[in-house]
Amino acid sequence: MDDAHHEPPPARGAAPRVLVADDEPFILRSLSFVLERAGFEVSQATNGDQALEVLRDRRPQVCILDVMMPKRSGYEVCQVVKGDPDLRGTHVILLTAKGQDSARARGMESGADEYMTKPFSPSRIVERIREVLGGSRAPEGERIV
Repeated sequence: MDDAHHEPPPARGAAPRVLVADDEPFILRSLSFVLERAGFEVSQATNGDQALEVLRDRRPQVCILDVMMPKRSGYEVCQVVKGDPDLRGTHVILLTAKGQDSARARGMESGADEYMTKPFSPSRIVERIREVLGGSRAPEGERIV
């Protein structure tokens, strides 16, 4: 790659970049494995500060953030991403064990594009990322919850 601090967008035909940020090692490993097998270039982070570093350096098109992480929550990272002109185009999926309506509302208020609850289907996440990157929209009523 070049010596610039930030990577350019992936070249046409290059593997799309995805960041998986979760402090639970099993989820981080398993989701990264599934995404890599599906052809994505995956970066990992185990806390919110590290997620922001990776976002600024690697510029992934999609970011999957666990809500409850050390240093900064997924909500906080999402707010920074959506408030930063250089990052706001990143598609943010919040991933959490909290399925209550109040948690979902907070996720959407933080600027998240989607909110998924654990347990989740890795194949559904892959499918959704492909939809997002392909520019296609999910049919009405099929927002991931």
